[in-house]
This record gives sequence, C-alpha cells and structure tokens, in this order.
Amino acid sequence: MADDQRLWEYPEVAAHLGISVGATRSRKSRGSLPSPDDDSTPDRPRWEPSTFHNWRPVGRGFRSDLHRAARPEDTPAI
Repeated sequence: MADDQRLWEYPEVAAHLGISVGATRSRKSRGSLPSPDDDSTPDRPRWEPSTFHNWRPVGRGFRSDLHRAARPEDTPAI
C-alpha cells in the first residue's frame, strides 16, 4: 500500500478532527464516527483518509453554522 493510501488510526483521525485521541475513542464507542474501513484487528480500527474528507460530525458540540458554504446574501455589501 502506498504512503498516500495509508490507513488512519485513532491519532490520525484525532488530528484531522482537532480533538484528543481519548475523545476520538469515545466518539467511536458512541457510534459518532463513520464505520472503520478495516476492523480486522480487535481494538485497532482503521479508516481510509477519504472516509473523513466529506464526512462532518453531527451532534452536541459541533458548530455546523461555522462549516456551511457562504451564500451570496451573507457577504456584506460594499
């Protein structure tokens, strides 16, 4: 497998989401993360990076209003 196709474990997912590894594990146990792409090793789920590129967390603590696309009416008139 090429380096750019390396599967992410908890530390890489945590870095991508900007949260701690412990919070990432907690989200996984609550079902708040996408299903792992490789769960062949117990307690070591792994995800393809592409799994997280278009995925956005939903739920408590996630500010979806900060991640929406800008609309023309949102831009100030000059």
